[in-house]
Amino acid sequence: MGDARVSLAAPERPRPDLLIIAGEHSGDQNAARMLAGVLERRPHLRVHALGGPALKAAGADLLRDLTATSVIGFVDSLRQLGYFKALLTAIVDWVTEHRPRVVCFVDSSGLNLRIAARLRAAGVTRSSRATTRAVYYISPQIWASRKQRRFAMAQDLDALATIFPFEAECYADTSLALTYVGHPFVASGFEPVLRHDPEGPVLLLPGSRKSAVGRIFPPMLEAWKLARRPAAAVIVPSEAIGVQVKELIGTEPVSVLRSGETVGASAVLTTSGTMSMHCALAGIPGAVVYRANTLEYFLGRLLIQVPHLGIANLLLKRLAYPEYIQGAATPEALAREILDCQSNPARRAEATATAEELRGLLGVTGGEGPSQWLERQIDLAPR
Repeated sequence: MGDARVSLAAPERPRPDLLIIAGEHSGDQNAARMLAGVLERRPHLRVHALGGPALKAAGADLLRDLTATSVIGFVDSLRQLGYFKALLTAIVDWVTEHRPRVVCFVDSSGLNLRIAARLRAAGVTRSSRATTRAVYYISPQIWASRKQRRFAMAQDLDALATIFPFEAECYADTSLALTYVGHPFVASGFEPVLRHDPEGPVLLLPGSRKSAVGRIFPPMLEAWKLARRPAAAVIVPSEAIGVQVKELIGTEPVSVLRSGETVGASAVLTTSGTMSMHCALAGIPGAVVYRANTLEYFLGRLLIQVPHLGIANLLLKRLAYPEYIQGAATPEALAREILDCQSNPARRAEATATAEELRGLLGVTGGEGPSQWLERQIDLAPR
């Protein structure tokens, strides 16, 4: 990423109705499902996006694919600092010039909260002369670290939609208009791509960012080889990650699948991100694996204020999925997890019960879903 120049195309027609900014694969997919519901009812809306292929397929004019450059952690961000500074400036300039009625930020707090602050400082949002409404879908994890961000968010945003029911309490001492819209994985119409199959392969899910995959996938792969199980599969979110994974696999008989392909799995080793929730809701027994850059890990231990990394574990307040972090993520330990998940009936029963409990926690009854919430934000925006 040596080239720090970023340019964004002007809209073909003036005054877009909506700009969506989603900097990661999971955000792209969640935003796309939200947008599809909006456009089904309002096909005339002029929608642009900085996101990925899912938003484009949902009907947005994709200004730039941000999912191709998503990074994780402090150290990885430093390596691409010039690019992200240029990207932030280009986005703020585009919004300032073309004045979409609504900017909807989706997850990716490292980039999105900076954009929101810059837009407010420029008077584009949140002022007496504001022309654009700034809203946020999928709250940053302030309950895990940097809780003080909530006060800046209340200044910079007009509304926030959360996907976990406990998040409302996190913002109770702010004036931010908050709506719980339910988790996208339990929403009506969501079609899960994962399922539990006792005869299926071991699923290895190393993540969506190249640096993390390089640290996490090798011990996963070695664990599968030590367990001597006949089949394994990897889900990759992009062509670049697919190339990286195939290089690490070499000649091993491991299937490489793209996101969206349906697969049944007997056990899973997964990173702590979005895919871990897919697995938990599918009732696939397994373990969470995480390895960070050493400096980043020690910084994270100072900042992160939660007892578990896995979202399912946090929601349930117990280790429904054992966690292997840093040096604990050895091939030998992970191989034992694979064998236990495939041979222990109690482990499989626990995973099924966990899935049912999570669905009960994450649903929303009688209130707004993400699409309805976003439609309301458009209706409230300046004309």
